[in-house]
Amino acid sequence: MYKTSVAHLTYDFKTLRNLMAKATPPRSGDYLAGVAAANNLERVAAQCTLAEVPLKQFLNEALVPYEHDEITRLIIDEHDSAAFAPISHLTVGDFRNWLLSEQATTEVLTSISQGLTPEMVAAVSKIMRIQDLILVAKKCRIITQFRNTIGLEKRLSTRLQPNHPTDNPAGVAASLLDGLLYGCGDAVIGINPATDNLEATSRLLHMLNEVIERYQIPTQSCVLAHVTTTLKAIAQGAPVDLVFQSIAGTQKANDSFGINLNVLNEARLAALELGRGTLGNNCMYFETGQGSALSANAHEGMDQQTCEVRAYAVARKFKPLLVNTVVGFIGPEYLYDGKQIIRAGLEDHFCGKLLGLPMGCDVCYTNHAEADQDDMDSLLTQLAVAGNTFIMGIPGADDVMLNYQSTSFHDALYVRQVLGLRPAPEFDRWLQQHGIFNAENQLQQKTELPALFKTSIQKLGG
Repeated sequence: MYKTSVAHLTYDFKTLRNLMAKATPPRSGDYLAGVAAANNLERVAAQCTLAEVPLKQFLNEALVPYEHDEITRLIIDEHDSAAFAPISHLTVGDFRNWLLSEQATTEVLTSISQGLTPEMVAAVSKIMRIQDLILVAKKCRIITQFRNTIGLEKRLSTRLQPNHPTDNPAGVAASLLDGLLYGCGDAVIGINPATDNLEATSRLLHMLNEVIERYQIPTQSCVLAHVTTTLKAIAQGAPVDLVFQSIAGTQKANDSFGINLNVLNEARLAALELGRGTLGNNCMYFETGQGSALSANAHEGMDQQTCEVRAYAVARKFKPLLVNTVVGFIGPEYLYDGKQIIRAGLEDHFCGKLLGLPMGCDVCYTNHAEADQDDMDSLLTQLAVAGNTFIMGIPGADDVMLNYQSTSFHDALYVRQVLGLRPAPEFDRWLQQHGIFNAENQLQQKTELPALFKTSIQKLGG
């Protein structure tokens, strides 16, 4: 039991799981689940108590029983005790202070990442201010490669997302071309298929491969079908670059997605055998989001942010090129307004980076949330300051297939310009070579298509 007194009131937190939930900054999903603090006083009491918990306690008290959950087994069995040793004497509060100190350099943070468990990282994030989350995440540097190099300092990549409500190739091609002309697509050209079946997935994979090969674009493609669909596509010889899957932080939640660790491992090995990467072999792309476990009634009594960070243990095992927290996509039942979305996005980015993941963020909201594009501008700018790996690039910031609001091609131009950020170096050179960007990272003023596209653009999309 964890016990403390605040303002002449005594609070008893029966388990570490209960303490973590009560210490979490307010969000609608935790109220929905019945695990949130009753009021701000109880929340502060929980945060003060959590700050005194030794980091070692997270190795001794599993939030979800070891025997019951393969994610818990993964976290415990693959914990690196040697990497943990330099900070093993710290409490959660001490850990926060150490992270903010000059001792916690990029090199040191890299060296301890495998010694950190998701629960340790989630715990410390709960007692940090927004500026703390930004400062520490900024110091983390995670670099991955497939056909280009993602995550270098002073770089910000984009996922070009040319979704179409009927998977129409011509419609996809129009958005794809538009995005390329604004310098988007270095993280991945990734399509959410309107219909998750083998035929549609294979057709889109072949189309994207044709575009990348024809224009010699130093990037990678992904059709965000279910991992089992992608495995079938690989078996039929489809040109798969990255394997996608949504993941969650409990075995029960992943069961609801139709996946487990064995399936993800099979998919990674199948993609590696294709050998399509030219610079590296980071061939997985994962998406997560606070509230996914709760929406499946599979949160195991945990708060949604702790569930989210446990999903990062799954991602870390498979050495992905990209991990994307789709922060406001699930809706106001889980993150009610702009304030909650902003806090959640910065928490997710901080926690993922500290665990050694190439974290990006879909800066987004649904139309029934109490949020607007001003909130997204704030989160976008703060994430970019924090060293976010990649964002989305969507025509007009409005996804016509998934029906939610995200970031546009112009948003990527804005944040790159205001903070002096550039695309991945290989993609950057391609943009300059074809007159899309100039050497100063500025979009070239054009009255006609670059020569690269003139001869064959009509063939795009069939």
